[in-house]
Amino acid sequence: MSKKKKQEESLYCPVGRFFGDLERVFEKTEFRTHLRQSRIEFLKAVRSLVDEKIQHLEKKRSAGVKKKMTKIKVE
Repeated sequence: MSKKKKQEESLYCPVGRFFGDLERVFEKTEFRTHLRQSRIEFLKAVRSLVDEKIQHLEKKRSAGVKKKMTKIKVE
């Protein structure tokens, strides 16, 4: 296998590669239709996780803004 081919393959997500390979093998079948829909649902699930993490970080940041600093005199 050439070095360029190895680099191209390493850039793909294994889950995405799995779905892509299955779609090519089972072209024009009901299986492919279901597989495509499952891929969409998988991506929606990942998006919901990302959205939750963003909300958590924004909430944490806004809670941190409310804290006041106290000046301490050092002798």
